[in-house]
Amino acid sequence: MAATGSKRRFTIMDISGWDGRWELIDGVPYNMTPAPSTAHQLIVGELLFALRSHLGNSGCSIFVAPFDVQLDNNDKYTVVQPDISVFCNKQNLYPNGAIGAADLIVEVLSPSTALKDRREKFTLYERSDVKEYWIVDHLNHTIEVYGLSEERYSRRQVFGMDDTLHSNIFPELLIEMKNILQGQ
Repeated sequence: MAATGSKRRFTIMDISGWDGRWELIDGVPYNMTPAPSTAHQLIVGELLFALRSHLGNSGCSIFVAPFDVQLDNNDKYTVVQPDISVFCNKQNLYPNGAIGAADLIVEVLSPSTALKDRREKFTLYERSDVKEYWIVDHLNHTIEVYGLSEERYSRRQVFGMDDTLHSNIFPELLIEMKNILQGQ
């Protein structure tokens, strides 16, 4: 949820001393509480397992929140904590997070973050050249996969419970949706 009552544009340095977990998108701070639901955590765990199983020896690194991602080194107004981020360029990794566009970002929708994930983060990831963005909607049992093409997310695929998810950037990656969303 965005902090309210202030028109001030905050920086990463401003929020670094604040209590709790915060994201900052274009200078607007978002408090990352309450903690995600059990269903949310189960989905993140299943996706992490699937991604780790496939990408384990590829040289790519997979991270789960809380993990700070500053998508542009020159942007002091934006740092996010995606549910899952995959970086295949080790030069983007630092002791306290990552700087630069991830290859893949996954966000699992929660009632308190769904609009931000679909609007602000979608636009942010697109303009920051994140190659692929997955939006997991566990209430509707779907995963939307957006692929970057000519600086825009132009490819959209929606996978349901009976489908096998295909990644655009990792063509050999196949994920049975029932294994991710069952019982959610």
